[in-house]
Amino acid sequence: MNRTFGGMLLARAPVGLYIHIPFCETKCGYCDFYSVPLAGRETAPLVEGIVRELHFRLTARAYPVSTIFMGGGTPTILPSAILRDLLRTVGQLVDIGDVEEFTVEANPATVDDEKAALLVQHAVTRVSMGAQSFFASELAALERLHSPGDIAPSVQALRRQGVAQVNLDLIFGIPGQSLQTWSQSLDRAIDLGPDHIACYGLTYEPGTPLTAQRVAGRVIPCEESLEADLYLLAIDRLADAGYAQYEISNFARPGCECRHNLIYWRNQPYVGVGPSATGYVAGRRYKNVRDINGYIRRIDREGHAEGESEMIDDEKLILEMVMMQLRLNEGLNVADFTTRLGVSPLRLFAAGIARLTAGGLVEVRADKKAICLTRAGRLLADAVIAELVSAQRSYQSRPLPVLQ
Repeated sequence: MNRTFGGMLLARAPVGLYIHIPFCETKCGYCDFYSVPLAGRETAPLVEGIVRELHFRLTARAYPVSTIFMGGGTPTILPSAILRDLLRTVGQLVDIGDVEEFTVEANPATVDDEKAALLVQHAVTRVSMGAQSFFASELAALERLHSPGDIAPSVQALRRQGVAQVNLDLIFGIPGQSLQTWSQSLDRAIDLGPDHIACYGLTYEPGTPLTAQRVAGRVIPCEESLEADLYLLAIDRLADAGYAQYEISNFARPGCECRHNLIYWRNQPYVGVGPSATGYVAGRRYKNVRDINGYIRRIDREGHAEGESEMIDDEKLILEMVMMQLRLNEGLNVADFTTRLGVSPLRLFAAGIARLTAGGLVEVRADKKAICLTRAGRLLADAVIAELVSAQRSYQSRPLPVLQ
C-alpha cells in the first residue's frame, strides 16, 4: 500500500537520478565538491562500484526516473570505453523513453567530436560546461587548467554532434575581476548561443586552498558592492539576450530550464549514486562515504555505501523548503507547503513576511500562490531566509500537526 510523507506519494514517485564521478584533471582551488585528480588512478574499479550501486538503488525499488544528472568532478574525463559502459548500464536500468532530461557535466577541452557523439548515442540531451571565465588571468586565479580558447571548440563539437541543450557556467567575484571583464565574459558566452547560462558568485569555502590564500593575505576578495554590481549586470545583460532568470544563479531560454536542478529546488525526491552522493527519498536523506576506496569497499561488502542518513522532520522540511524554493523566481509554493506541512506559509511566516515586504525584499503574488524574492531580495537571500525562519519559530509554541 502506498503511504505519504508530507503529502507526497512515496511508492513509485518519480525521482531524479544523480551519478557522481569525482575525477578531475586537477583540484581547483575554490572547489569544495568531492573530487580527486585523475593522474595515476584507475577509473574502472570505481565505475564498477557505481554500476553495482545503480543496480542496488534502481532495480529492487523500481523508481521511475524523470531526470538524470551525471556530475563531478568531470565525467567526460573518463576514457571513452569506460564512459560508454557506464552510459549503457544507465540505459539498461532506466526507461530512457520516460527521462525528460539527461545532463552530463564537462569542462572545456574534455569534449571533442568523439566524446560528444558518444553522449548523444546514449541519450544524453544536455551538457553543462564549466567555462567560468573568458580571461586567462581569472582562470588562473581559480586554478583552472583550460584556456579561454578551449571553450568555443568544445561548444561547437557538442552542437555538431547534436547535443540538444548546452549550458555554460560562469563565475563572478573572482579576485581581480572588473565590471569590464565580467561584461566581456557574458558577451562571449552569449555569442556562443548556449541554451542556458549559470552565473555563480565565488564563495570561499572552508578547507579550500583559495580560502587559505585569502586568510594568508595572498588573495584579495572582491568588494561586496562590486560583487552586487556584477550580479545585477548579469541579470540585465542576460535578460536583454533572451535568457530569463528562473533561479538566483540560473538563466535559460524558454523551455530550457534545468529540470533536474528544479527537483532539488522544489524539494522533490532524488537518488544519488557514487562517492559523496546524496539522495532524498521517502522523507529520508542519505549521503555516501566521501572516499573512493572506502566507497568501493562498502559497495563490495554491503551493496551500498551510505555513510550517514537522517529522516527529515517537519522543522527541517520547513527550513529546506524556504531555503530552496525561495531561490526560484516562482517562489515558495503556498499550496505545496500547506499540503506537506499542514499549515499555510502565509500564516506561519506572517510577521516576517510583513517586515520583509515593507523592506522591499519579498512580495506575495497577487493570487497568493507564492512568496517570492524581489530583485533587491535576491542580493540578500540569506538574510531573508533567516528572517522567515525566525518568524516561524516565534509563531506560536504549539507544535505543527504530526504527519501520518
